[in-house]
Amino acid sequence: MTTDLQYPIGKFDRKPSISQTDRLGMIEAIASLPDNLALAVEGLTDAQLDTPYRDGGWTVRQVVHHLADSHLNAYMRMKLAATESNPSIKTYDEKAWAEQADARTAPVDLSLEFLDALHNRWTWWLRALPASEFERAVEHPELSTVRVDDMLQLYAWHSRHHLAHITGLVARNGW
Repeated sequence: MTTDLQYPIGKFDRKPSISQTDRLGMIEAIASLPDNLALAVEGLTDAQLDTPYRDGGWTVRQVVHHLADSHLNAYMRMKLAATESNPSIKTYDEKAWAEQADARTAPVDLSLEFLDALHNRWTWWLRALPASEFERAVEHPELSTVRVDDMLQLYAWHSRHHLAHITGLVARNGW
């Protein structure tokens, strides 16, 4: 953990290669997010859910809904990589998505339940994926070639990163 409220666990650092043990740990980080996130927001009032985790940052509610949006895209991108030959993917404007009415006002339970189902399906698939398939890739318009292993590292970090935004805010405010 760092004192940087924007990057409480540090910035993402992609490794050029990872071991099977590391891979399994990253899958577990993704698998554990729904339960850890539900615990982090349990009992928070609407006012607390609508509190930004830092000045200029998203509210807790927006972070929860962002995780659902982002991780759905990640699952789809990984499946595209595994089922097509270097498919091109489309980016999306995550900031614009976070400003949509559902992200700003919908009950967090909608995304918590969605994340639970999505992560169960996603991690079941990842655990069954042969090691060679983690080398398959998509073509990202901004990042070029992105392997399943790269996305796995990113979304394991992403899970911990946004969870730390919420748990850090809860701890700082004594909620």
